[in-house]
Amino acid sequence: MTDSNPVKTSRRRFLAGSAMAAGAAASGIAGGALFKSGSARAVSTNARIVIAGAGAAGLSIATRLSRQLDGARITLIDSREIHLYQPGLTLVGTGIWEPAQVEDRNARYIPDQAEWIRDDVVAFHPDSNQVETSGGSRVDYDYLVVTTGLQLNFDEIEGMDPSLIGSDGIGCVYASPQNASRTWEAARQYIDEGGVGLFTRPPGPIKCAGAPLKVTMLIEDELQNNGTRAEAEMHYLPPGEGLFSQPDIHEFLKSYFPEQRDIAIDWSHPLTSIDPGNRRATFGTPEGAQTIDYDFIHVVPPMSAPDMIRYGDLGWQEGDFQGWMEVDQYSLQHRRYPNVFGAGDVVGTPVGKTAASVKAQAPVVADNVVAAIEDRELPMEWTGYTSCPLITEKGQAMLVEFDFSLEMTPSFDFLNPFEPQWAPWFLKERMLHAAYNAMMRGRV
Repeated sequence: MTDSNPVKTSRRRFLAGSAMAAGAAASGIAGGALFKSGSARAVSTNARIVIAGAGAAGLSIATRLSRQLDGARITLIDSREIHLYQPGLTLVGTGIWEPAQVEDRNARYIPDQAEWIRDDVVAFHPDSNQVETSGGSRVDYDYLVVTTGLQLNFDEIEGMDPSLIGSDGIGCVYASPQNASRTWEAARQYIDEGGVGLFTRPPGPIKCAGAPLKVTMLIEDELQNNGTRAEAEMHYLPPGEGLFSQPDIHEFLKSYFPEQRDIAIDWSHPLTSIDPGNRRATFGTPEGAQTIDYDFIHVVPPMSAPDMIRYGDLGWQEGDFQGWMEVDQYSLQHRRYPNVFGAGDVVGTPVGKTAASVKAQAPVVADNVVAAIEDRELPMEWTGYTSCPLITEKGQAMLVEFDFSLEMTPSFDFLNPFEPQWAPWFLKERMLHAAYNAMMRGRV
């Protein structure tokens, strides 16, 4: 007897396939790297390799290099003891996960072969092959991998400070589980009482560009579930004329927000200042400053590379990526310092500030560092692969995957990236965290 229920059929097909694809396609990061050549043997070397930053990119690359090299001195520099699963912060900020679900210990992922300096890099000196730490030390290297992540510039919004999150109707899921948890506290009051909700996005590249959209849709869904949607007026305020970098998803959202979710889109409204006591936000529009009263506001701060990159020798000096780390977008090798590589949020590339991109970048950087040590042609290229499980409501999401071409690169042929479905939600809520941990151990 054939089951004609398309939802059940889709679930069966997805679950059957995911058992084999959990390490790759199921993590939403199935592709992204191309081989030119390569070597599977462990390379004997006494090279000194410094990895600045022990987030997802730094740990993944350190693990891979420790397996691919024999005798290398690998040094990780980062003061953070707690590892954050940052893709889960949106779920904490909308009441789906608890803060503890996104916290781990970095010590669990540091390779035995690597030295861990519990300090932070404050300056790069690429002409002398040294990094400088906040403790005043200088560490020499033969090869440098920069995986510092980015910085949140709350101070670029007048009147805004992270300490305000959770009070005066202010939310922000970025930076920490505590911020995300306080955001949910503020959002719950809005969900119960209604009023005007403002959901912002800053100019320039940001970490997980889908996060502001997810927060908006999840809170709208909670209003529906709570029976208070009619009491709520919702506005999404992008800084320009775009909603998402992938053009087909932009077009989808442009109609989906106002027509299906009754969320107004206020184009070209970058947030410039906030008056928490009076619950007023001011935006710099083409027509001049516009001030809007709010009951709840989700503030997404402007983001940049850390100042040591932004104003230092390793940053792009001009162009679209000025201030971000200057790398070749395919090899992830620095364009002016060939013994320097970068990965993760810090690099200046057309797309890619997601954990899915890190998964695709890590083998590229590791293999290319090994090739550089052997004085070989760099064997790997990153295609620009990135992925966003775009949550539309609790239990539904769209799996958006694309690369430098901005064309869709789906991992599952039966998932329509323009249709909210159960399977991408299952990936996001149940499977991605395990795949992420496997990534940091170099297993996928």
